[in-house]
Amino acid sequence: MIKKVDIQKIKESDLFTTEDLLAVEEPLEISLKTASGTSTVSVTMRTPGNDEELAVGFLFTEGIIFSAKNLGTPASWSASENRITIILHPDFEPGLEKLKRNFYTTSSCGVCGKDSIDAIKQVCRTPEITKEIAVKMEEIFTFPEKLRQAQQTFEATGGIHASAFFDAAGNLLTLREDVGRHNALDKLIGAALLQSDEEPFFVQEKIVLLSGRASFELIQKAAMAGVQIVCAIGAPSSLAVETAEDFGMTLIGFLKNGKANVYCGADRIKF
Repeated sequence: MIKKVDIQKIKESDLFTTEDLLAVEEPLEISLKTASGTSTVSVTMRTPGNDEELAVGFLFTEGIIFSAKNLGTPASWSASENRITIILHPDFEPGLEKLKRNFYTTSSCGVCGKDSIDAIKQVCRTPEITKEIAVKMEEIFTFPEKLRQAQQTFEATGGIHASAFFDAAGNLLTLREDVGRHNALDKLIGAALLQSDEEPFFVQEKIVLLSGRASFELIQKAAMAGVQIVCAIGAPSSLAVETAEDFGMTLIGFLKNGKANVYCGADRIKF
């Protein structure tokens, strides 16, 4: 979602009035309806759009739901009030004690509300790899440009993050954008979950590309979905690398202009 604003633009020695385009940032209250009742589980700052995917992806990467079969009737939401309620299947009772997060998370840092790093590691349900994937480095080098060409909101505003799924042949499969890098990945994973009838749900054969840096939380979210390869245009943190190693993932950073750093899992890359 994009908003037009009037600005005073300075170019060299000239000052003039013009329009600028901004990525919209608004709060979203995510609630969960179970057989026991309805409760708010998070408030996150996000770019409106794909809100059901965001909420479902968030619940999955937090270890609250495990597949689309855990969901009941379609979600209920109010766009004007920035609220969404995910309705769970009446026979499924989630373990909400796993959700050790403060109710408020910012668009830039979703991990800040966690009680501890250990609390995150406890909910990870990484699957046994049933099919190893391998990809040519020359294909990986094409990912950033394919992502940039597909990023409509970034092209207009220059102020938004993206996460995308690629296959091993280098095809861009799905893309989601948001002002929050963790929201973009939750939207991406949530979109895949809502289209899948697998139980439990995993995306082992898809490669994730992050438009910015690779933080610990993004690697954790990818691990929850069974992703084997994560590529980032920016830098990884030390904890992101340690986490990727712990979960046997391949992590590539600084992917741009035909260059990259492979931090772990190089055996999946064909050089």
